[in-house]
Amino acid sequence: MRGLMQDRPLSLPHVFHRAEQLFGHKTIVTATVTGRTRTTIAEWAVRVRRLATALDTLGVSADGRVGTFCWNTARHLELYLAAPCTGRVLHTLNIRLFPEQLVYIAEHAADEVVFVDRSLLPLLLPLIDKMPTVRRYVVIDDGADHAVPDDERFLDYEELLAASEPFEGRFRVDDENTAAAMCYTSGTTGNPKGVVYSHRSSVLHSFFTLTTDGPALSERDVVMPVVPMFHANAWGLPYGILMAGADTVFPGPNMTPDAILELLASEKVTVTGGVPTIWMGALPKLGEHDLSSLRTILCGGSAVPRSLSEAYREAIGVPMFQAWGMTETSPIATTGTARSHHDELDEDGRADMRARQGHPVPLVELRIVDPETGEEQPWDDTATGEVQAAGPWIASEYYRGEGGGAQFTEDGWLRTGDVASVDRYGSFRLVDRTKDLIKSGGEWISSVELENEIMAHPAVAEAAVIAIPHEKWVERPLACIVVKPGQSVTKDELVAFLEPRVAKWWLPDAVEIIDEVPKTSVGKFSKKTLRDKFSGYRIDAPDSTG
Repeated sequence: MRGLMQDRPLSLPHVFHRAEQLFGHKTIVTATVTGRTRTTIAEWAVRVRRLATALDTLGVSADGRVGTFCWNTARHLELYLAAPCTGRVLHTLNIRLFPEQLVYIAEHAADEVVFVDRSLLPLLLPLIDKMPTVRRYVVIDDGADHAVPDDERFLDYEELLAASEPFEGRFRVDDENTAAAMCYTSGTTGNPKGVVYSHRSSVLHSFFTLTTDGPALSERDVVMPVVPMFHANAWGLPYGILMAGADTVFPGPNMTPDAILELLASEKVTVTGGVPTIWMGALPKLGEHDLSSLRTILCGGSAVPRSLSEAYREAIGVPMFQAWGMTETSPIATTGTARSHHDELDEDGRADMRARQGHPVPLVELRIVDPETGEEQPWDDTATGEVQAAGPWIASEYYRGEGGGAQFTEDGWLRTGDVASVDRYGSFRLVDRTKDLIKSGGEWISSVELENEIMAHPAVAEAAVIAIPHEKWVERPLACIVVKPGQSVTKDELVAFLEPRVAKWWLPDAVEIIDEVPKTSVGKFSKKTLRDKFSGYRIDAPDSTG
């Protein structure tokens, strides 16, 4: 017996038409090089319709890849809808990748056109002759003073839209499983790998952003995605904002702590999201701004230090709202919301709860598996294993089938490379990345947990822990720390601080003071860079004790 419900595709045209029809009066604010621009969703929707026609004019094929090399702006949001709503595939290019990686990605995805913010032209221009599939570059003028080449391949965005009539009627994508967007992983070894999101996965993930145990976006919110729109579709926030009908604030090219905090305050933002390094940089300046409108600070991309979350709670009354996932999980797979069994906890216990990555969100299934035996591990908050994921917005393979053998299990689960333990209520606690664990004397040391304890020291701004070869113990931890301005800390002082907090054999054998922890293209700590920097380091040497 079949259900007698209408069979309508879960596709992004629904998100567009819902926003256009119901929320035309809501605003979209963008901070540009020259100041802020304001528009309404109704005005924005007309521009989306013009852009849809323009993609035809540009000759983009029916399922052609539309590259974007842009900041978080209203113009970028126009591309977020115009490309997939016309059957094309949005391909957000990471502006912080190395040039050779950008060239590889653009060619691998076969981008046919690239839309680029004028302020980013200096990064893209040296590469254009190395991207043979790209026939047109469309420059979005964000006020930057960079010359546009006198080259027939380059077009002006506003002129293109002005010459295009708005698409009439309703957009249609009949097959919900067709590609809507693609992003490339940035943290894997070898070449980046393409993750292709379907219309179905994007719509389902957008629904999740409206749930109470998720970001809980609503029509009453003012949302500012600080996480880049070129990184895993800004955690699904752009589509979720449109589905909810919230007001939107985009930070544009100025990503300094002062600029971000000023926008949060002046636009009375209620929900924002970004990686921990963003919020670390803003922490010393919180007292200079009125952030009383904020109710949620979504934080993810890497484990959120307990000390960082508590510092925000103490300063503005809003701790971090932790989420976990990766490009391959669209990306949100868990959220750290408080549950009823946490009600009796004291403040210290609540802080510990918030330091966990939290529970699997609806429609996502997770398990932890011993990477050597393949056996599923118990949820007793003691056993650890690699996190594996399954669900309707979890990748099933990479674009062109590359690298799939190592990343996906025989029964179709995604191997995330993260190691965690899980309590009996299903709350995940990230232990480490499999490649970042430190094997000392046959026992594992979690670099993430050790970093969190180091960053609780009042003189430490940032900390990253890596494994260093050791003659007796195979590997031992090296702590690379950034000291706060005007502060100091010695190795002995740091070890004394850690002694009551971690097992004795976890204590770092060496401490190095560095100017800053290197970051990846999406703002995570780059331990690979640190491992390369200290590749010749030997803890046994008498002059290498920090």
